[in-house]
Amino acid sequence: MKQVSQIDRKAYKLAKAYLPSLNISGVTAELVEKYISPLSLPPKPTTKNELYRRILVSAQNAGMKDKVIGKAIGGVGKLSVVLYGFDPKKVLKKYDSWKSIFHQIKKQLKPRGKVRRTSRGIWPNYCRTILSAASFVEQFKSAGDFYKWVDFFDQDARARASLPMLIDQEIKDLGFALSCDFLKELGYINFPKPDVHLRDIFTGLKLCGDEVDNYQLFKAIVRLANNAKVSPYNADKVFWLIGSGNFNNHPNIGRKGKIGRKKKEFIKYARSKLYK
Repeated sequence: MKQVSQIDRKAYKLAKAYLPSLNISGVTAELVEKYISPLSLPPKPTTKNELYRRILVSAQNAGMKDKVIGKAIGGVGKLSVVLYGFDPKKVLKKYDSWKSIFHQIKKQLKPRGKVRRTSRGIWPNYCRTILSAASFVEQFKSAGDFYKWVDFFDQDARARASLPMLIDQEIKDLGFALSCDFLKELGYINFPKPDVHLRDIFTGLKLCGDEVDNYQLFKAIVRLANNAKVSPYNADKVFWLIGSGNFNNHPNIGRKGKIGRKKKEFIKYARSKLYK
C-alpha cells in the first residue's frame, strides 16, 4: 500500500511539471495552475433551465459527439429555440417522444453534415437524452433543491460514486463518465471524469488495471488524488491537459489553444521515472 501511495504521488508530480517542461510558448506552471483550479469554472447555475442546459452540454462532451452535435448546429446553446429556452417543463409538455424532438431539430436548426436517422445514431440518442434529462430536472423544485440532493451524496465518500450511477440511470445515453463531467463542471470537485485520456495514461502507467471500467477508473483517480493530497478535480485536469493538449481558454497558445496530445510521450517519460 505504501508503494502505491508513493507511485501515485510521484505520478501526479511528474504530470503537473510535464507540460511546462516542454518549453511550449505560453505553457507555464502558472497557466497549468489556473486550469487545475476549480476557480476557473463558471458560477453554479441558479435556475433549473441552466441546469438542464449544462446537462446537455456534458452529454455531447465525448468522442465525436461534440462535432456531430454541438459543432453541427453552432453550439448546444442553439437548441434553445427548440427547447423553449431550455425550459424542461415546456419541453415535456411539447414533446412526447425523441422522434418529435429530432424532427424539430432537423427542421429548425438543420445540422450540418450527415445526420443518421437510425435509432442508435448519435442524434437519435442525444434526443433521448434531451427528453429524459428534462424529466430528471423536473423532479426538483429548484436548482437549490438539486444541490441539496447532490450534497447528500457528496458528503459521504462511501456513497459518492453512486450518484453518477444514479444520474446515468435517470438520463438515457448519458453514461457514468459524462454524469461525472456534468457534476465536475458544476464545481463538485470530488467527481473526476474517467475519460479516454485518463484511461490511456492510467493504464499506461499501471496506475490501474488494463481492463478497468469507468467506475474503477473513477476510483483510481480519486485514490491518486487522495495520495497526492489534491482534489480529484485537480488530478483529473492535470492528466487531461496532457492527454488532450487543449488550453481552450487561451487561443493565443499553440493553434487556437491546442498544443497537440502529449500522452504517448508522457507515458514513456513517466514510466522511466516511476519504475526504474
